[in-house]
Amino acid sequence: MLKKLTLCAALTVSVSLSFAQEPVSIDQVWARATPPQAANAGVFMSITSPTTDQLLSASSVLARKTEIHEMIMADGVMKMRQITTGLPITSQQPLTLAPGGYHIMLLGLKKDLVAGEKLPLTLHFAKAGAINVTIDVQNIAHRPAAAAHAH
Repeated sequence: MLKKLTLCAALTVSVSLSFAQEPVSIDQVWARATPPQAANAGVFMSITSPTTDQLLSASSVLARKTEIHEMIMADGVMKMRQITTGLPITSQQPLTLAPGGYHIMLLGLKKDLVAGEKLPLTLHFAKAGAINVTIDVQNIAHRPAAAAHAH
């Protein structure tokens, strides 16, 4: 009987491992360098998940407050608004945070962001939990490839 229970447990673990999901993939995390004593900065990236999930929030020691924001056109004026409900992530469909759209806003910067720096950021997901990423600080004039080719 003990051998059967051990075999059953081993098979259950094996089956569970075969259905284990890949972790959330977070790529191209970047921000522009800031002018001296800038108050705020945006952070951009691409997020892909093997299952549906939700980006709930972000946190960072770099700023007094960290929020998810969206740029929208309202009455012919580009406006920024906070997203308090999080951003849904569809299985295998990249969620892109980019200039002019969704982004992470670092409010009340505690230091200038200097080109070449690698800085910490934590993203909080509904299912994946907290994931630490590294912000690659780019030159202040940096434009992502997609924006450089937009017409």
